[in-house]
This record gives sequence, C-alpha cells and structure tokens, in this order.
Amino acid sequence: MPKFHYVESGSDSASDTLLLFHGFTGTHQTWLPFLESWSEKHHVIAVDMPGHGRTAIQDDLTMDRFTDDVADFLVQQGIADVKLLGYSMGGRAALAFACRYPDRVSELLLESASPGLRTEEERLARQKQDQRLASRLKTDGLEQFVNFWENIPLFDTQKNLPEFIQQNIREERLSQQATGLASSLRTMGTGKQDSYWDKLSFLDKPVILVAGSMDHKFVGINQEMEKRLSAAELHIVASAGHCVHVEQPRIFDKIVRRYLLHNEADILEES
Repeated sequence: MPKFHYVESGSDSASDTLLLFHGFTGTHQTWLPFLESWSEKHHVIAVDMPGHGRTAIQDDLTMDRFTDDVADFLVQQGIADVKLLGYSMGGRAALAFACRYPDRVSELLLESASPGLRTEEERLARQKQDQRLASRLKTDGLEQFVNFWENIPLFDTQKNLPEFIQQNIREERLSQQATGLASSLRTMGTGKQDSYWDKLSFLDKPVILVAGSMDHKFVGINQEMEKRLSAAELHIVASAGHCVHVEQPRIFDKIVRRYLLHNEADILEES
C-alpha cells in the first residue's frame, strides 16, 4: 500500500477527524491557511494526493484502489470515520470514497466537484485528452505545463487575485514532479473514474456542495447533484470561480466551520 504524506493539526483525542483532499497540481499546503481555524476542536489531516507533493503513485493505481488505500490508512490511524472535504479532483475522490465506504464518512463537503462523466463515450474522450496532457508534461516539462495550466479558462477568475496569491499558487504547482502529475492524469483523471451519478441517491448523509458563481459549468453540475442527493445543501459563492477556498477564503472558512465543524456562531454571507 502506498504511504500518504500528510500533515495533521489539533488534538488526536478529538472526537471528530476532518480529512482533506486537495485538487490537481495542489498539495496539503492548499489547506494550511485554514488549519488553525479548523483544528480548534477537531483533529485535522491534510494529505498529499497520489502523484502530488511527497506521495508517490503507482502506474496501475485506480480511483477504487485509492479509496481502498484511504480506508486502510484510517484503520492504521485508529480512526473509525471522518468528516471529508475535497476540492475538484479531491472532491471526485472524496465522493468516490464516500460511495464505496459510506460507514467511514459522517459528513461530506465537495468544492467544485463532480460525480464523473456519465457515458463511456465521454470517458474515453476525456482519457485521450488527459493522455495528451500527460504527454505534454513529459515533453515540455513542468514549468511549461504550469504556464499552460494556469491560463486555461477554468482559472481565468484567479487572474483577479492579488499578485502574491497568484504567485503562491504558481509555486505550489511548480513544486510538483512532472512524472507524478502525468501518472495522476493517467490513473485518477476524470476519464478513468467510474460515474457516480446513479449512486448519489443512495448517499444518505449530509453533503455540502460549494461552487463559485462564476464557474458556470460546476454550478450546473452541483445544482443537478443537489437534486439527486437525499441530504444536500448547495452554496453558490458570489465573486468566485472554480477555486472558492482561494478566491473567497473567508466565506469558505465560514461554510466549513458552520456545516462541517458545527460552529453555529458563523453567519454566512455568500449568495
């Protein structure tokens, strides 16, 4: 079993553990600005996803095998169940884990996430696209790939962020290994993941969905997810794109603290 690199904060004796999955090209550092707030009364674990940061990846990894590895990791840590938060790729992975191991997840927060692609045709087309991106990483190298990646339309709204925040995001991306990112695309990309659309109605636990109002594609996806989930609540955050926790960190922090950490003193101001 691959070993996850992770950081943890808060007391090991806390009754609840919050487990955090970052997105593609991220690391556990994605969540560092929030750890002090979220670990006041909770045990918080932020992992490096396979192929990212200091977590190695095997060429034969699958999303199902990743969820099995997470289950084994929780057993090793002596953790019965977790509150689980995932962003983008990490949100897909969090949803997959919750569907395959529902007894191990008490609550779920998905930021800019989807249940995957519905049809085999869509998945095959996406696999080809991800294979081209993986090849680009190999031929062009990490820096050229990051130059391309940070300019895709999905991240246009991030160009309005202060320069130092944009630089922090770029440095996190540049801290990766090209081979790791390429393997992640080939093994855990959207095209390689099974569709979980038909499983949403069976997920009988609280699910908080978060999307940025300017990320129209994922607003639509999450509106449809909310209809299918039995206990979901959707928050569309104004003046944010795909990466709500970076573009509107104060509001995102309030959502997490109120709904996952149950701090009722937090008053939400998103629209």
